[in-house]
Amino acid sequence: MYLDQEPRKDRHASLLGTIPLLAIVLFGAFVCWWVFFREEPLHDPDYEPRAVTARGDLAGDEKTTITLFESVAPSVVYITTMQVERSVLGLNALETPSGTGSGIIWDSKGRIVTNYHVLMEADTAVVTLDDGSRWKARYVGGAEDLDLAVLHIDAPSRLLKPIPVGSSDDLRVGQKVFAIGNPFGLDHTLTTGVVSALGRRIPSVSGRAIEDVIQTDAAINPGNSGGPLLDSAGRLIGVNTSIMNPVGSTFGDAARAAYGIGFAVPVDTVNWAVPQIIRNGEVGRPGLGIYVFRKEHALALQVSDGVLIESVLSGSAAANAGLRPSSRARDGTPILGDIILEVNGVRIRESSELPTELSKYKIGDRVLLKIRRDGRVMEVPVVLQSIN
Repeated sequence: MYLDQEPRKDRHASLLGTIPLLAIVLFGAFVCWWVFFREEPLHDPDYEPRAVTARGDLAGDEKTTITLFESVAPSVVYITTMQVERSVLGLNALETPSGTGSGIIWDSKGRIVTNYHVLMEADTAVVTLDDGSRWKARYVGGAEDLDLAVLHIDAPSRLLKPIPVGSSDDLRVGQKVFAIGNPFGLDHTLTTGVVSALGRRIPSVSGRAIEDVIQTDAAINPGNSGGPLLDSAGRLIGVNTSIMNPVGSTFGDAARAAYGIGFAVPVDTVNWAVPQIIRNGEVGRPGLGIYVFRKEHALALQVSDGVLIESVLSGSAAANAGLRPSSRARDGTPILGDIILEVNGVRIRESSELPTELSKYKIGDRVLLKIRRDGRVMEVPVVLQSIN
């Protein structure tokens, strides 16, 4: 009995010594749970908004962009086009929206400049101004080859702010540009970029090339068509006309994404064409007043280089310059007319190149033609006339 007393005391002491260690372990486990595994409550009824950090003044270029937008936006309009659908018997007519686009207030008399393709399939159009007022538009005229058109609205002059007009002949690659329009029906959207390239050539809706087109990386999306491209002074330098998709240049709103390549008709072309549209309803193209043989017909007559004149219109610029048409002898043998080889030093290889080259000039400009006549090469000056 006495021999067993001491070992019992040792066991009690050992057990008592384990309790603090266990408490430490449990406390450590609780701390770990509290720190790492305990979930914070989802809601805090006393939570307050974050303190606002003072921003400071806007950067100088930001102020310039804001001022530019606020100044020019009232000169940009939203165009909704409609098509008239009639019942089978034609008794009832219903106007349904067919497309949207942008436009530019050209003058205080209600003339609106836009793209030709914006109105191409429309029967009527409505113009929405910056103040939200809507005005029925009348078609003044257009230039399909330049993708330009003019509308007229009977809005009071106090609602009309004509856009400042700049120039495009002194543009430089890399300078800032700004586009304002109504992409996807979102009115007065501003995008920024630079002049990416100059002197581009793109096809118009008629298939003829538009020359000296401005290329930009400012986002031009569906609905921007007809809106302005501006320089950093807020002046019009071009009319946005198309975007490039992976297939090619797409006019209107067929493309549904922008790829960083947009095009605008240069303002120098716009400022030359719009007055003609307002005066005459159309733009007269610079030309000679001749008909030429198509390439396959010229080859049949053994003319493989240059443009063979088929006929010369009476009283035309070509007639005044003494250009000769082709004809036939009494026995039916063809007598070749003049063959145009160059226009102001630019070689002309086939008939399609002649109107494209002449479109670089204006009506009344004097050009020097190099021609072949009866086997001799000679130069003939011609003053270009209006060809409608």
